[in-house]
Amino acid sequence: MTRRGWLLFGTLGVFWGVPYLFIRIAVTELDPVVVAGGRTLLGALILLPFALRAKSLRPVFGRWRWLLLYTGVEIVGPWILLGHAETRLNSSTTGLLIAMVPIVAAIILTATGQDHLGTRRVAGLVIGLVGVGLLVGLDLRFDDLVAMLQVLGVVVGYAIGPIIVSRKLADLPSIGVITSSLVLAAVVYLPFAIWLRPATVSAAAIGSVVVLAVVCTAGAFMVMFALIAEAGPARMTLITYVNPAVAVLLGALVLNEPITLGLILGFPLIIVGSILGTWRNATPVEAGIEPEVTATERT
Repeated sequence: MTRRGWLLFGTLGVFWGVPYLFIRIAVTELDPVVVAGGRTLLGALILLPFALRAKSLRPVFGRWRWLLLYTGVEIVGPWILLGHAETRLNSSTTGLLIAMVPIVAAIILTATGQDHLGTRRVAGLVIGLVGVGLLVGLDLRFDDLVAMLQVLGVVVGYAIGPIIVSRKLADLPSIGVITSSLVLAAVVYLPFAIWLRPATVSAAAIGSVVVLAVVCTAGAFMVMFALIAEAGPARMTLITYVNPAVAVLLGALVLNEPITLGLILGFPLIIVGSILGTWRNATPVEAGIEPEVTATERT
């Protein structure tokens, strides 16, 4: 990967590692729906001029049914659940649990017959689940069970979303899909966000929502597009293994969240399990080997 690629990779790792910190700050004063509504509205307003200039919105709305489903499982549901979960869970714990997304995606693809789990990937699945078990068993109390189930709902949504994109929306402009989804999500959130808005709110909570919109949503997606163009989608997915480290570090440094025994034992197992559980053997082209050409193909 080029120097520019590594710069984009590091930037995106930070941009997608900090949301858990700012969500945790925002939901101490704002209802999670207000946080999600502000984030999607501002993010949509920032990306909309770029999408309009690229004329990328019209083809996306031609597949509005799949766009609605994607928006529901990737944004509307997960961002509300994530906000509610972080009213109880540490941002570092939440960020680490989200690292299970690649493994859940692999399970879904296998269950639907679109992929298969080899020995190495099964081992990764087991290791990752052991890591989650240690994290949950050592760090979470029984009354945190609902919050943990909410995070697991986010994980499932985040796993399904990219599958929908790859199967039904992959040939559409990426910025058009993202911008359209943010607009739709903002429309869903806005009535509830207005109703639940507080009478007063601190600068820290407002600033957190702005950072979530500008940096973690609009900025992150712009960097993601650039990284895919620079290094390809396969390398971009490695961001999944960087985000939890950023979340844990920021939680400890900024919010004084403890580095618990569950984090110490569970963190490496979840990351290693995610890597092994999503490991794919390189195709001949990816490995740099020219595929064999048959007699028919030569003519």
